[in-house]
Amino acid sequence: MADPRSLDQRLADTRARLENDVDLWIASAHDAQPWLVPISFVWWQGEIWIASMGGARTQRNLSASPAVRLALGELRDVVIVDGRAEVEPMERTPKEVLEIYAAKQGGDPSSWADSLIRIRPTKVQAWREENELEGRHLMRNGRWLDEGGPDGS
Repeated sequence: MADPRSLDQRLADTRARLENDVDLWIASAHDAQPWLVPISFVWWQGEIWIASMGGARTQRNLSASPAVRLALGELRDVVIVDGRAEVEPMERTPKEVLEIYAAKQGGDPSSWADSLIRIRPTKVQAWREENELEGRHLMRNGRWLDEGGPDGS
């Protein structure tokens, strides 16, 4: 087992994963029924954006209950993100998000999706092995731990 990463290294690795990974798992629920699906995403200005159609179960779930959990990575190199979701109609989606999505995912989502789900992270955890569990929290109350202040010290 490798030595645990420093906070700075974990933050850098997690931010790189958010910038560069293509897909994640998104978990939502409605009426106590869990729903978990893999989906493509982009990271822009501290938020996760996912293209969606109005009839999709994930979008319906998040419209009814905006609490969401996301997972990126593998079993021994995982990032877990808790957040609040908001469905943004395509016409209110920033142009930059659509451009980043098209470049990263190989196509403009406005050609098939009617909206994007915007997720504002509130908590982020990351670990590789058991020896990183103690320091796995990288964001609390929407603030990265390296930002300082009452929630990130």
